[in-house]
Order: sequence, then structure tokens, then C-alpha cells
Amino acid sequence: MTDEIRAFLFAALTEMKYDIEGADDDTVFGPAGLDVDSLGLAELAVRVEDRFGVTFDDDEAEALAMMTVGEFCRTVAPRVQPTSAH
Repeated sequence: MTDEIRAFLFAALTEMKYDIEGADDDTVFGPAGLDVDSLGLAELAVRVEDRFGVTFDDDEAEALAMMTVGEFCRTVAPRVQPTSAH
């Protein structure tokens, strides 16, 4: 499941016009990595919620900027219900 989530994240970020070249599981979303701004993180969270049927509370949404891609995938994967996977 983490591979599917990672692929979705990179596809969504590409659609949102972020440069993902060289990004991997150790890349952070914030300024030290992909440089996704707060509005971009909010949009990414909504896309993940819609795609995988998960939800993020306000504290988690704020913590996204500090997470790596791998941490994010490992956070989302256990929440995904098999029936919500598309």
C-alpha cells in the first residue's frame, strides 16, 4: 500500500506543478525538500483523503511539512480501508 500512496503523492504533486525530481522516501514536504507551501499541503491532504478515504486532523495537517514522503506513506497506509482502495 505504501508504494501506491507514494505513487499517488508524486502524481498529485506533479499535477500541482511541484518539482519531484530526485524525491524519495527521505525527502521532506517542507522548505528543506519539496518546498510545498501550506496551501499546497492542504490541497495534497484533501486529495489523499478523497483518494484513500482517510482523514487528517488539524494537528496532523500542520505536521505534514515536517514529514518525509516515507513517514507520510507509513502514516496513511494503516488507515486505508481495503474497500476504499481504487
